[in-house]
This record gives sequence, structure tokens and C-alpha cells, in this order.
Amino acid sequence: MSTDNLQELIAGIDRGRLPRHVAIIMDGNGRWAKKRGMERSAGHVEGVNTVRRITEIASELGVGYLTLYAFSTENWNRPQAEVDALMHLIVVAIERETPDLIKNNVRLTMIGDLDRLTDEARERLKRCMDDTAHCTGLTLVLALSYSSRWEITRAAREIAREVLAGHLSPQEITDDTISTHLTTAAIPDPDLLIRTGGDMRISNFLLWQVAYAEIYVTPTYWPDFDKTDFCRAVAEYQRRERRFGLTSEQVK
Repeated sequence: MSTDNLQELIAGIDRGRLPRHVAIIMDGNGRWAKKRGMERSAGHVEGVNTVRRITEIASELGVGYLTLYAFSTENWNRPQAEVDALMHLIVVAIERETPDLIKNNVRLTMIGDLDRLTDEARERLKRCMDDTAHCTGLTLVLALSYSSRWEITRAAREIAREVLAGHLSPQEITDDTISTHLTTAAIPDPDLLIRTGGDMRISNFLLWQVAYAEIYVTPTYWPDFDKTDFCRAVAEYQRRERRFGLTSEQVK
């Protein structure tokens, strides 16, 4: 789509009804590369460019939080060579993009089982987060070595320890109790969940948090997903009626 049409899309978006938090399952890197007769790693490399584009447009529109599913706990089971290449790419890409994140007032944070990363990777990523900690615009959340079942299991263990210690009774456990023990405790639940690549599943991503998120699936592979595609998703979100279990009449 032309730049003119992109600008038309941007102009048509109601800045007063933006999704506060957009979460994205970035799928299709491998298939994008295979379709072109390339190694899967080439798709991951091209996917980094998409991360830059989408972070830019989300920041430009005024989205508050952007969470990207970068590496799941299940991804550790992929061939070791691909795992090593992908982890190296993630660390190098984040380090390379950090100056631009600072320039665009984007704060970087991460969720997931980061203890599974090597000490070097964890330390390098922490430096990037520390370098952007002062930024007050978009918060870019990378879900790295993350899965929702891991996160919920971890929260259940923490709550059980508090009950055993006598700091909490089972009757006091509420939805908020669980939410505050998740890795996303300081982040609002997603309003919009985007999945690229066409598959109709959530893939163990933010299962608790997306309970009432609007879901937008596109067949476009992540390396081809551009600013226009993101704006289309936001425009579609704004056409939907969010009822949270109520009737249309109650919402109105």
C-alpha cells in the first residue's frame, strides 16, 4: 500500500480510542524464508526489521504498551543450531536498536523465564533495559523464554508459599491476587492481540491476560507485516464493540 494510503489510515484512527496495550504473536518467519528458498534464519533476520517498523508506528500512534512474543519456552526444543542463532540474533538486535529506542522515548522491558538464558545474554539484555529505563513513551515488552502455563504455574507456587507461611488465606485469593503474581503485574492486560501468519491459535501466550482482548489474525507473514497492516488492525479494533460479558444495550 502507498504512503498516501498509510497516512489516510493513520488520519482515520481515533486517538481517543486506541488500544492501550497491543500484544503480537510474530509468526511466519520460517515459512517466509522457506517460500523464498532461504534458510529459516533469514526469516528471523528479516523479522527484526519488522519489529523496528511496528515499534515505530505503535509509538507514533500513541499506544502505551507493545508486547512481542519473541521466544517461547517451547522454542527451546527446536534444533540447537536454530536456538543458538535466534538467541544471538535477539541479543544483537536489541543492542543495536537501543539507541533508537532511547531516541524515540521507548522503554524496554522483558517477561519470561530469563534464568534459562546464558549469563552473558541476560547481562547484555539487562544493560539495554537499564539504558531505556528513563524513557516515558511506549513500553516495549519482549516475551522471551516465555509461556503462559509456565507463568501461571509460577504464580500458583508463589501464592501457595504465601498461604503456607500464613500471610494469605485461600478465601482471600481473588483474580487480582493471581494477576499481581504474574510477570505482567505492572502491565495492563492487552486490548488487542494480533497474530501474523494465519494460524488460529494463541500458542500459550498471555492466556490469563487476553481473556477479553480483541483478536486479529492476518495471513501475512511477520517479515511482510508493515505499518499499514498494523494500522488496519487498530482500525478493525476500533470498529468492534467491547462488551466484557455485558449486552450491547448495557454497554451503550
